[in-house]
Amino acid sequence: MIDARLRRRLEGPLDRAAQRIDVGWLSPDRLTAAGLVLGLGSAAAAAAAWWLPALALWLLSRACDGLDGPLARRRERAAATRGETISLAGGFFDITADFVVYGATVVGVAIGATQAEGASWWPFLLVLFAYYVNGTALLAFSSIAERTDRQIDDGRSLSFLGGLAEGAETIVVHCLWLVWPGSAGAIATVWAGVVGVTAAHRIVTGRAALR
Repeated sequence: MIDARLRRRLEGPLDRAAQRIDVGWLSPDRLTAAGLVLGLGSAAAAAAAWWLPALALWLLSRACDGLDGPLARRRERAAATRGETISLAGGFFDITADFVVYGATVVGVAIGATQAEGASWWPFLLVLFAYYVNGTALLAFSSIAERTDRQIDDGRSLSFLGGLAEGAETIVVHCLWLVWPGSAGAIATVWAGVVGVTAAHRIVTGRAALR
């Protein structure tokens, strides 16, 4: 819901941060891989009910995810000035890593909350189902929009339809159930509803945009 405004506000700081880390050995793909490993570490820590380490790893993971795009765009501009071909493989890796991390962290929190906090499994299953539908709508729209030349170009690799549950909200919610694991089930129930509404909205608006 706030991703577009947040990206505009953070564009300058993220570009400056990307400039500072723009060294030869650190590629955007390596940043993406670091975010993936840290995200899986957060999921494992949550499953063990190590909530504060899980929170720290989650935030570090999302920091890497926030920097790989600006660094990639910086490298792409440099490559374009040299007349070199730009690969889209990094964008594919990035979105795949995000889906893996989001799903793994839900599973990790579910394991930790059910075993250590006595929560029920079903709210987390609802979140995973909502993520599945939402991701399907997002990826299907982006693929067909590309084929029909109706892309939404906001600098990212895919065409993203807006909604209530976007990247910023996901980061916040995943922080909330790590900070308050005793309420993780209730948070997951509400979050599943929000993601479900977002998925329905993307299905409707995506179909209308492609007609």
